[in-house]
Amino acid sequence: MRTAKAREWEKKLKHVFDEIDRILETEYSGYFTRHPNRPPEGTTSNPEMDGLINVGASYSAGFGSEFGPGYVVSIRISTLGRVPDTVKQEMRDNVQHLLQEKLPSVFPENQLFVDQEKNHLRIHGDLSLD
Repeated sequence: MRTAKAREWEKKLKHVFDEIDRILETEYSGYFTRHPNRPPEGTTSNPEMDGLINVGASYSAGFGSEFGPGYVVSIRISTLGRVPDTVKQEMRDNVQHLLQEKLPSVFPENQLFVDQEKNHLRIHGDLSLD
């Protein structure tokens, strides 16, 4: 069970991801055709449920990670087309840059880092969730 502080922290983090999602939608919407079962961007009350791209994260205890506990960032592209690895890496780099830019203003009391780990990003550092 998550504490009230953790839930509030994750709510703020979701707002950051929703903002990044909108940026990526604008930047990449012309590259790929959205999956036919997925509603167009901005047509649902939750950006996770519509558009071409969904950016989010889930908490990880960090077992086996060189960075320890943190949030593993997920970038999902809802298309039937093939997404080249170079575009996936470009998106990861873009998301990493955007997170590094936005997180300090949303969490000014926390020293957070965004690092690549294998094929994903991890937000780690002073999460102060307890």
